[in-house]
Amino acid sequence: MAQHAAHPTGSPHTAPTERREGWVTGGVTFAGVLMLCAGVLAVLQGIAAIAEDNVYARLGTYVYKLNLTGWGWIHLVLGVLVAVTGWGLLVGQSWARYAGIALAAISLILQFIFLPYQPVWSVVMMAIDVFIIWALATWREAPAATR
Repeated sequence: MAQHAAHPTGSPHTAPTERREGWVTGGVTFAGVLMLCAGVLAVLQGIAAIAEDNVYARLGTYVYKLNLTGWGWIHLVLGVLVAVTGWGLLVGQSWARYAGIALAAISLILQFIFLPYQPVWSVVMMAIDVFIIWALATWREAPAATR
C-alpha cells in the first residue's frame, strides 16, 4: 500500500487555508487598530459633550433623549474601555477578543440611539462596529504546538 505524500507548504492544496488565516489575522489586527482609534475618538467626543453642550445639535422630542452631559460620560467611559480592549487585541491578549465583541455590540446599540445627535458619524461608527464584531467572531486562534 503506497503512502500518500504530504502536500508541501505552498502547494495549491494548502495555500487557500494559509491565505484565509493570514487575512483573518490581518482583520483582527485591523479591528484592534480601529478599536484603539475609535476609543480615543469616543473619549474626545465624550469630553466635548461634557465640557460644552452646544457642540451637538439640539433635539426636539426624541424617544431616547438623554442629557448631553450624560451622553458625554457614556462616550467617555465606553471610549476608555474600547481603547484598552483595542490595545489588548494588538498585544495578543485572549480576553480582548470576547471583550471586543461585547463592547462593539454595545457601541453599535449606543450609536443607533445617538443617531439624531451626529447622524453621519453614528452610521460610520455602526459600520465599523459591525466589521469589528465580524473580524473578532471569525478569528480562530492557532492550535498550541504539541511537543
